[in-house]
Amino acid sequence: MSDQPTLDRYSLHILTELQRDSRQTVQQLADAVGLSPTPCWNRIKEMEAAGVIKGYTALVDREKVGLNLAVIVEANLSQHSEELVRRFEEAVATSPQIVRCLSTTGQADYIMTVLVADIKAYEQFLHDTIFKLPGVTHVRSSIVLRELKAEVRLPVPPASPHAAPLRVARKRAKG
Repeated sequence: MSDQPTLDRYSLHILTELQRDSRQTVQQLADAVGLSPTPCWNRIKEMEAAGVIKGYTALVDREKVGLNLAVIVEANLSQHSEELVRRFEEAVATSPQIVRCLSTTGQADYIMTVLVADIKAYEQFLHDTIFKLPGVTHVRSSIVLRELKAEVRLPVPPASPHAAPLRVARKRAKG
């Protein structure tokens, strides 16, 4: 048995369908991709075990839960030692208001997306959290006026009937 699951056109179609609606039954998925339920279920389980499918979640309207302000925050570190970077990244990971953080090239070392209730809450968050992150020397904030696109689905490529199947490395069990 191979160490990698095969991502053929059926598996790629399953991924597209799951991203569209992960609450579909296996029967609905199987019907949509042209498989019977058992092979469809087996492919899903294989992709979960391999880490291709990392989990399932509900999409929540941020404004309907009071997170009315989105801010793009650029931050620079004083130095790039492994210890400081580790401490910074651990601190970011513990802050629920920071919903995305990217390590980047260019003018900013990190670009973060922060969600809070309003500008006063953001000012408080700056003082209580952002300014206290390890090694931060420069912060630039951009208030999001309007979100034009916020796609969470990945643009999974459709498989060509003549293309070789994609292979994805499986995670090996520890032990």
